[in-house]
Amino acid sequence: MRVNTVIKLVGFDGDDTLWHSEGFYQSAHDAFESILGNYVDLANLGLRDRLLATERRNIRLFGYGAKGMTLSMLEAAIEITQSRISAADLHRIIAIGKEVLAHPVELLPGIRAAVEAVAQHHHVVLITKGDLFHQEQKVASSGLADLFHRIEIVSEKDERAYRRVLSEFHLAPQHFAMVGNSLRSDIAPVVQLGGWGVYMPYHVTWAHEADSDFVDHTSHVAQIDGPHGIAAAIEELQARAAA
Repeated sequence: MRVNTVIKLVGFDGDDTLWHSEGFYQSAHDAFESILGNYVDLANLGLRDRLLATERRNIRLFGYGAKGMTLSMLEAAIEITQSRISAADLHRIIAIGKEVLAHPVELLPGIRAAVEAVAQHHHVVLITKGDLFHQEQKVASSGLADLFHRIEIVSEKDERAYRRVLSEFHLAPQHFAMVGNSLRSDIAPVVQLGGWGVYMPYHVTWAHEADSDFVDHTSHVAQIDGPHGIAAAIEELQARAAA
């Protein structure tokens, strides 16, 4: 029987919260630099900043994930080399994107036990963003789908998306806590709605997700250093909510 909790629903992010992700994208960026280094002087180019600018410009068109990254790499490569890049190297960039899409799902150590511990006292939902096909494949391969009462794959994680999820659960934001590695996507929108956040930083973060000026002025956020701390953090937030 579930305890009568103030926090009734706990959301979990997917990438870099349940399973490793960003490291594969960073390796893709390294491989992209290696290709472009045959055409331009990388030392004076600021290649990663230029690629990031292209990716940000394209998010509304391509969305998040490996497919959008690959298309942005192709666009950036053509622009940066002034169309000198060979068809063979463009094909290599496509292969980089395919490798990211095909990488195996590797769970963070201890994450299944952590989700199970939270699920003993709260309903749990997976809320992840990105390419629908890729995220569905990762969820299926993770072996975690059976733990969640609901799985939401969204195009953007903002206040509007969280508000929609909460409305479908008939919950006010103060009854919801979100666990994730991104202040921008997982924590700030939820806290700004009046909910709670468990911030679990990953050792590497995409610059777009790291770009956040969010500051918690209400003690609605607990920060932890790994999955082993999730259940305790939820209970700490529960105590704060009940105080």
